[in-house]
Amino acid sequence: MQPAIDLQPDVNGNYGPYGGQYLPPHLKAIMDDIGRAYLSIRDTQAYRSELNDLYTHYVGRPSPIYLAKRLSAHCGGARIWFKREDLNHTGAHKINHCLGEALLARHMGKTKVLAETGAGQHGVALATACALVGLPCEIHMGEIDVAKEHPNVTKMKILGAKVVSVDRGTKTLKDAVDSAFDEYLRDPEHFFYAIGSVVGPHPFPMMVAEFQSIVGHEAREQFPQQAGKLPDVVAACVGGGSNAMGIFSGFINDPGVRLVGVEPSGVGRETGQHAATLTYGKPGTLHGFHSYLLQEVKEGEPDPVYSIASGLDYPGVGPQHAYLKDLGRAEYYAVDDAACLEAFMTLSRTEGLIPALESAHAVAWAMQNAAKLGKEADILVNLSGRGDKDADFVAAKLGL
Repeated sequence: MQPAIDLQPDVNGNYGPYGGQYLPPHLKAIMDDIGRAYLSIRDTQAYRSELNDLYTHYVGRPSPIYLAKRLSAHCGGARIWFKREDLNHTGAHKINHCLGEALLARHMGKTKVLAETGAGQHGVALATACALVGLPCEIHMGEIDVAKEHPNVTKMKILGAKVVSVDRGTKTLKDAVDSAFDEYLRDPEHFFYAIGSVVGPHPFPMMVAEFQSIVGHEAREQFPQQAGKLPDVVAACVGGGSNAMGIFSGFINDPGVRLVGVEPSGVGRETGQHAATLTYGKPGTLHGFHSYLLQEVKEGEPDPVYSIASGLDYPGVGPQHAYLKDLGRAEYYAVDDAACLEAFMTLSRTEGLIPALESAHAVAWAMQNAAKLGKEADILVNLSGRGDKDADFVAAKLGL
């Protein structure tokens, strides 16, 4: 029998050789303080009760599982199901960890919450959570993404967040992370950097994964009730990897369930315009943690990356995913822009569900593989976000 996989980090925040804290001593001490504060309240009745109450009455959890009958018939093979994280308040899975981080920041007496965002879903969710708990919020976003995802920028401003447009480097997610971290370094004692995925130094990969694990735990209970069995495949898009880690967590120790992460191959590896870290990258260190990293151009330096989905254009990936890849427990594949757009439109027109471009990568993989898996198979896709933010961009790109 395959031994159980424990995705808790060791005392240094490592998952096998990945993760950790690659930081100067004063920042390591602050990260350790955050870790201790989190562990001290994580399992207390007061914290869990408040968070669970918000999940139920504010976010709208549990999110349902939906069988996409027309899409499945269109693909001519496996039944395709969706975990409907797009139905959450703010429209994506990001609210799950933003509420947890905002409550932690308030508990620690922080005076401002900082974050980066790509597609803007993390920014909107964090601005929402900060409005709820009464903390100032500052969101850094690449200039290109500000223009591309303007509906989310407007929402962040309405919610009271300060939005900083970052015009350096590639003007996308990696540069937004750099900019937000620079601001954080001005006063790390009083500011709280609410990282938006399972990336960064320990304890953030652990914390975000634990907040997102509610997705997998719900799905593991819901799916057999509706299908009479476990899914054959659980699929999710992967940039930093939070939504994938969330849904994978419920099925890690079900060896009959394939775990599939879907990365963006953009316009192709040969062009350099992609962000398929686990497909083409190799181990390296970025933003205070060790994981797979796209660094082909110059050893030790992250490559410029690209994805049609702003939330996936990051050159690294969460250490849990790197560990699962090396263990062989999860598989990672890449889907290009054309297939992503096809999935976006097909899902919209067969099911009346407009997905986020990020999520559409996982939908595309399911569409490509449904016939190969056969009619008796079931694919559960984490529909991690809705496509309101992408509708104008896609309409313009396709000339609708």
